[in-house]
Amino acid sequence: MLVMGYMSGTSLDGVDVALIETDGERVGGFGPAAMIPFAAADRAVVERATQDALAWNGHGVAPPSFEDAAAVIHRSHVAAGERVIKEAGRRPDLIGFHGQTVLHRPERRLSVQIGDPQRLADALNVPVVAQMRQDDLQAGGQGAPLVPAYHAALAEHLGLERPVAFLNIGGVANLTWIGSDGTLIAFDTGPGNGLIDQVVQARGAGRYDDGGRFAAAGAVDTRVLAELLAHDYFCGTGAKSLDRYDFPLDWADACSLEDASATLTAFTAEAVALAARSLPASPELWVICGGGGHNPVLMAALRDRLGPCRTADEIGLRSDFVEAEAMAFLAARSALGLPLTFPGTTGVAEPLTGGWTWQPTTIKH
Repeated sequence: MLVMGYMSGTSLDGVDVALIETDGERVGGFGPAAMIPFAAADRAVVERATQDALAWNGHGVAPPSFEDAAAVIHRSHVAAGERVIKEAGRRPDLIGFHGQTVLHRPERRLSVQIGDPQRLADALNVPVVAQMRQDDLQAGGQGAPLVPAYHAALAEHLGLERPVAFLNIGGVANLTWIGSDGTLIAFDTGPGNGLIDQVVQARGAGRYDDGGRFAAAGAVDTRVLAELLAHDYFCGTGAKSLDRYDFPLDWADACSLEDASATLTAFTAEAVALAARSLPASPELWVICGGGGHNPVLMAALRDRLGPCRTADEIGLRSDFVEAEAMAFLAARSALGLPLTFPGTTGVAEPLTGGWTWQPTTIKH
């Protein structure tokens, strides 16, 4: 199948979309991909919904801002999809739609993604698979991370020596460890870029630490770093996931932008190093995906703590589009009834498929 996948991450930079060829088990090829950035006004709408979601916390009637954010998500996804479909010269057979996560509370079997799969299916005239976390959550899993099955397929596609680890650094960082026998272990390691982005934005210094320049000019506050690493999240083992807002940032008010950025960059790297110590065997290679791979200060910190690290781009993949591709891969698996999540990835009791399919209500020729 030719399948299109979307990812709109918690960094709120925009919408990623990518096409892949897949049978739901292997990757056959890669089609066009694109990133559509959010306009400042649209980003503000989604940010408002995210803040409202934290205050709402899943209790009572959903905030009205969710509808405004859903309109932004729909408009941007249609524009991104139409661009890639035009470049491909044909419509995909299927779409994997993640939506915009505004709240993730797995201990309450709750994860909220904004976006309307039916409207997207109608607008693009393609069946849409969405809500891929929900079955896992209802079965007692974490509902995240969802990407490990695709990481395993990429490792197979490239013939990577195992054990190998994929580390995705978006708003939150998550890893997938693939053992020599194909065993999958995956979980959120801790913060990714999200906390750094928040501090940079709060100081009016841009959207993110471009090139790690703020972190490079600062000094790590070892006392604060120790307090951050003492968070309860790092006490647990096994499948676990978190929300990018689960860690406090009030301490940053007393720091310069540079020192706060340096401390948070070290926090991300140290959290991954802690996670690495729990793995059954050291990976032969760490493959770094997502926006964190563009930060040389963070990459240097990871290499110092983990050993051999290469960005996905360096081994022939599309680092910025791995998660969008993963949504396409999972949509194909969902359509075929194949497992999306596993005991070693989300803590669900047994391998579990998931997702629902929305058909276009009117077939257009």
